[in-house]
Amino acid sequence: MNVFLWGVLPYAAFALLIAGLVWRHRYDRFGWTTRSSQVYESKLLNIASPVFHYGILFVLAGHLIGLFIPASWTQAIGVNEHAYHLFSLYGGTFAGVLAVAGIGILIYRRRTNAPVFRATTANDKLMYVFLLGALLLGMIAKLSDTSGNGYDYRSTIAPWSRSLFTLNPKTELMEGVPVLYHVHAVVGMVLIALVPYTRLVHMFSAPLQYLTRPYVVYRSRDPRQLGPRPDRRGWERAGS
Repeated sequence: MNVFLWGVLPYAAFALLIAGLVWRHRYDRFGWTTRSSQVYESKLLNIASPVFHYGILFVLAGHLIGLFIPASWTQAIGVNEHAYHLFSLYGGTFAGVLAVAGIGILIYRRRTNAPVFRATTANDKLMYVFLLGALLLGMIAKLSDTSGNGYDYRSTIAPWSRSLFTLNPKTELMEGVPVLYHVHAVVGMVLIALVPYTRLVHMFSAPLQYLTRPYVVYRSRDPRQLGPRPDRRGWERAGS
């Protein structure tokens, strides 16, 4: 079981992720969306969406730092283990609370707004269960041991995570890891495998070009600046 969970399941989840992305890009390109329900309700969505997205971005950034940046690197720039633990504890908890709050509002919105609820599929419900489960389990695991520097996952889970990329997974590192971290990792891997088959797929089509594109310049149509507008053609006139 240890070999399966930490030596087979990660690659299976990654294979399902890649296969799902390729399949949807080839055969379901028009379905590669969030299936937005903003047309049914926008007030709660305008609150929940940014709260969730900022929270989940901070959560992902924290995982990338914690799992893939060795302790020796942070110590080399003057961040000792205690300072890193405090940043991880408070920063990670804040990010998790943001993401969970955003999901909570989104679920409340779907449950209380009839058109939005009718547009919710079984696939969406499954996605919410695993996404919320992964976040809550991670927070509970982190907050379950806050004494000293907490659980030292940088000497077990982090090296195991990095070893996956060398195709030589060090499964023995996961043997003594607390159960909560085990469950959190398994739920996280299942969530990764589900991404292409849910609305979460839209993370791979985020419009990053908007960060570098030139500004769109809008000019006034003040007649004193641009002159009178030309007469409309017959079929463009109001009432025609």
